[in-house]
Amino acid sequence: MSENTRKMDSKALLKRFLPYYKPYLGILAFDLTCACLTSACDLVLPLIVREVTQTAISDPLSLTTAWILRLGLLYIVLRIIDIFATYYMSSIGHIMGSKLEGDMRSDMFSHLQKLSLSFFDNTKVGTLMSRMTTDLFDVTEFSHHCPEEFLIAFLKITIAFGILINVNVSLTLILFAILPFMFLGARYFNLKMRTAFRTFRRESGELNAQLEDSLLGIRVVRSFTNEAVEENKFETGNRKLLKARVTRYHNMAGFHAAIRFFDAVMYIAVVVVGGLFLVKQAITPGDYVAYLLYVSTLLTSIRRVVEYMDSVQNGLTGVERFCEIMDTPVEINDPVNAVDLIEVKGKVEFKDVSFGYEDGKSVLSHISFTANPGANIALVGPSGAGKTTICNLIQRFYDVQGGAITIDDIDIRDLTQSSLRSHIGVVQQEVYLFSGTIYENILYGKLDASREDVIKAAKMAGVQEFVQSLPQGYDTYVGERGMKLSGGQKQRISIARVFLKNPPILVLDEATSSLDNENERIVQNSLRELAKDRTTFTIAHRLTTIRNADMILVLTDKGIVEQGTHSGLMKKKGVYSELYKLYSITLEE
Repeated sequence: MSENTRKMDSKALLKRFLPYYKPYLGILAFDLTCACLTSACDLVLPLIVREVTQTAISDPLSLTTAWILRLGLLYIVLRIIDIFATYYMSSIGHIMGSKLEGDMRSDMFSHLQKLSLSFFDNTKVGTLMSRMTTDLFDVTEFSHHCPEEFLIAFLKITIAFGILINVNVSLTLILFAILPFMFLGARYFNLKMRTAFRTFRRESGELNAQLEDSLLGIRVVRSFTNEAVEENKFETGNRKLLKARVTRYHNMAGFHAAIRFFDAVMYIAVVVVGGLFLVKQAITPGDYVAYLLYVSTLLTSIRRVVEYMDSVQNGLTGVERFCEIMDTPVEINDPVNAVDLIEVKGKVEFKDVSFGYEDGKSVLSHISFTANPGANIALVGPSGAGKTTICNLIQRFYDVQGGAITIDDIDIRDLTQSSLRSHIGVVQQEVYLFSGTIYENILYGKLDASREDVIKAAKMAGVQEFVQSLPQGYDTYVGERGMKLSGGQKQRISIARVFLKNPPILVLDEATSSLDNENERIVQNSLRELAKDRTTFTIAHRLTTIRNADMILVLTDKGIVEQGTHSGLMKKKGVYSELYKLYSITLEE
């Protein structure tokens, strides 16, 4: 997915976002009711002051202590209501926003789990993390404050207009004629802010991705003494982020300055025009004071909207980036009538299979072969010939572009993905261990397994040999990506994980190529035990490890150029024979 994202208008974004309020409509309704109550408190005060001022000027004798106290008591009651309403809005309202944000994050993560590997091949993990965390954090403030503040502003503007138009039509029309220009100015800078926020988010995601890449590869960086190179890369990204932020703040400053300008124009209009009307006795002193208070109330409300425009723009940008992920199509889908793979015998057949990645380059072209149940199939050949691609296609990480792959004579595209992959175990060259304990990493192979089953699988994989020497045994923390363990230890844990899963089909993707001789011997023994009675696909560069394979497929950029047993292929004196002799010479050297 490209970071040069498309633009979505606010209306379309809101249409996508609003359904997330559905579980919380009761909370939202009461929250907006509280917003109405707080607005009422602010709107009543100018009326009370106006009434007191008018009475003091026109009929001072009626301005009694009892009357003043009654008005004060009324305002105290309103303020108590305002306090409780504000508490609800600040607590439950924010909690609602957090829950809504959590729902969106769950939906995004669930969608990411369904996307094909081709999506992750072209997308940086750091940018995805930025979208799931930072971008969605802003949705909380946006989802909570946006309805409140816009409702409050709408109520104060409309009710104030209704009250003031009955006091003095001319002055009211003059004041409210300024508002459209204020909103036009705000809209102009809003659009510029939106673009700036989008750029800022993109650069922030890129910087996160670069930072993650550098920190995860810190050992490689230091071994090649390339700290300065990484610092330069980081500084380049950091400068781009700073530039985006500077643009963002310039636009934000223009937005606030425009609002302050119209703020001043409205006050000047009340002071000057209202003062002239007062001189001509077109309004009373009480009306004049009420105008000043209502203008202050209106501008306070508008300022609050302005203050939250940052949250609105951040929130809309977060929603936009959320939608971009959610709109990424799921390429690998279960058909409507998909069936579960059960009672697997293990026959795997490639029927005229063709496949290529997104760059348009064909990797496999018209590949056909059959792996009988329990057979050990070895895949050999130069890098890029398609060995790993074949194993990925068996698991349906990608869909074939021509031909078909069947398991027990059923096209894998007619099977549910979960049932297909639950019957395939994979041991890879690059082992991935999750942050946690040895026990938890083995248990990942079958989450409902008992501790006894986990330990049994560990013993079969040779894990018990090194676990006994660890102070915490199976509860030893492995570190991020298993960094506290050696390569051989990590590989044995990955094999134990597959032992626990107990699949009928096994894929060994260069499982021993990065190990030393001692660890290779231990792991090979475990793999031989693991492969018993299973249909096994072995990718190997160490050709001595696959001499006993039932069938060896020799792949080049021309497809399968040879196939047969080790002895049969050696007699042919073809490509395999040359590869084996070359490997043997390398070993002797």
